[in-house]
Amino acid sequence: MSTIPLDVAPEGLGPSVRHGARGRVALLVGGALVACVLLAALVSFAWTPHDPTFVDAGARLRGPGAEYWLGTDRFGRDLVSQLMVGARTTVYVGVVAVGVAALLGVPLGVAAAMAPRWLGELVMRANDLLLAFPALLLAVMLAAVLGAGTGVAMIAIGVSTVPAFARVVRAGSMQVLGSEYVLAARAAGRGRLGVAVHHVLPNVAGLVVVQSSVSFAIAVLAEAALSFLGFGTPPPTPSWGRMLLESQSMLFTDPRLAVVPAVAVAVAVLGLNLLGDGLRDRFDPRLEGRR
Repeated sequence: MSTIPLDVAPEGLGPSVRHGARGRVALLVGGALVACVLLAALVSFAWTPHDPTFVDAGARLRGPGAEYWLGTDRFGRDLVSQLMVGARTTVYVGVVAVGVAALLGVPLGVAAAMAPRWLGELVMRANDLLLAFPALLLAVMLAAVLGAGTGVAMIAIGVSTVPAFARVVRAGSMQVLGSEYVLAARAAGRGRLGVAVHHVLPNVAGLVVVQSSVSFAIAVLAEAALSFLGFGTPPPTPSWGRMLLESQSMLFTDPRLAVVPAVAVAVAVLGLNLLGDGLRDRFDPRLEGRR
């Protein structure tokens, strides 16, 4: 009677399976964290525990309790209410900034892929030059030139992340353009615009979704940095970066004021990065063989 060794793993349960499992976990955890941020932002339109802009001198620097769940700042404003409205500010800036980046970067990437080779290479070398600068640094430089304000912050963050969209979309478009069904469509007389709309864009949509998640995480950091430097959302509208700025003078006497918004930024960025990793495993055709 033969026996099966217990140390032999079932066929197919190798690194690819573990990789897929990690991708699903990342997708679930990242989605849950992002959902928490979105929920806080949506709820803030209808309800917050207190008025986030109300200054109460009698409630300055109160610790966490039944009335103020996370306490108050040095102006007596409720931290939870500021976090919720700050989440709304972050989501608003992030959505518009990523929308601007996608609106400019996707057509640029597709056009660079479909243009004559020399022109496409020229466009991408200029794009790579911009990519050499971190998106956060580009956003700060643009905001410093254009001035302060929410609109300026959104444009600066969006423009600074265009090169990443263009590079990813161009790479995906080149892969699609070399496929047999695109060659057949061209042989059948379909023009460049038809190929781009009916074949290229649908096949790079997954890459755009993944890049949007990554760029959203960059937008969260950039919005916080711009607000911290005074180029972002102006007062009295709460934002996580402004909360960090206002806590700077009390960093050692009451670090809670800095820890609370810092944790909020970290949770949002971590959630978006995990979500991007999970989406990449599902949508990026270059990972198909590894799942």
